[in-house]
Amino acid sequence: MKYISFAIPSYNSEDYVSHAVESILSGGEDVEIIIVNDGSKDGTLRIAREYKEKYPDIVKVVDKENGGHGDAVNSGLANATGKYFKVVDSDDWVDEEALRSIIAFLKELEREEKEIDMLVSNYVYEKAGAARKKCIHYRNVLPQNEIFTWDDIGRFHLDQYILMHSVIYRTSMLKLSQMTLPKHTFYVDNIYVYYPLPFVRKIYYMDVDLYRYFIGRDDQSVNEKVMISRVDQQIFVTKTMIDMYQIRNIESRKLRHYMVNYLAIMMTVSSILLIRSKKQENLEKKRDLWRYLKKKDIKTYLRIRYGILGQTMNIPGRPGRRISSLAYSVARRLIGFN
Repeated sequence: MKYISFAIPSYNSEDYVSHAVESILSGGEDVEIIIVNDGSKDGTLRIAREYKEKYPDIVKVVDKENGGHGDAVNSGLANATGKYFKVVDSDDWVDEEALRSIIAFLKELEREEKEIDMLVSNYVYEKAGAARKKCIHYRNVLPQNEIFTWDDIGRFHLDQYILMHSVIYRTSMLKLSQMTLPKHTFYVDNIYVYYPLPFVRKIYYMDVDLYRYFIGRDDQSVNEKVMISRVDQQIFVTKTMIDMYQIRNIESRKLRHYMVNYLAIMMTVSSILLIRSKKQENLEKKRDLWRYLKKKDIKTYLRIRYGILGQTMNIPGRPGRRISSLAYSVARRLIGFN
């Protein structure tokens, strides 16, 4: 039995995909590694096939035309046979000891004939040039050593929101949700962690530092200049998330609160990128984004617009934009996200 299917979306990743694969191979026959070659033009496919040949019972290779990160995740999920599913980007990796601990726990669940919908673990920012590695944990938010529900969660700090790096989903639940990520779009990892949330009933938190999130390359999608150049895609993802649910219909009060705050963060990131671009047309795009939320869900709009983040992003005039940019700069240094 494969306990976890790991999908590795890979595009021109010949310089680092081996590191990702090698770290997961420590799971042995208990894991499935699906290397999705997303139309690479370098040696990525060759490397993937070499691993397939060497580890035919562990490694799968999906070779497809370029469709972007989200489409590669879709392909990985479609080919997954493991009980649980996780995405590892080709320039990231996992901690081998933490992986073994998680597999041991999933085996214990299977012996007890139990299952969960989502397992949450910690992740570490492996920021290039940073002497201190920032670890995002959930000890103050999520119960430990027990299966719990959304009604049992605490209050998340701004730097603690559950990201793609944090989650392992039950594969059949993810497929049942019919989540399909858009093609040729950046920042769809937000959809990946947001859309399935109402389908999640049983959660478990393991306080281990599993995911190592490499950050700091100039061409990386979370580099600020790159994000500004792709701000239309950030807006598209944010609007897509707004369209997914009428949040007032979400059953759990605490999950509703969490999802509103997640949207608030998305609105903030989109707004600040539009402000920092210093282009007049982008200020109009910012106003349009807030109008879009207001039209789609007035109650959620009011909660976000007149919360701390919403007010900070909408201070009028040039002084307001300077304050918004300053708040973003402070948050960036505290959280270390780019």
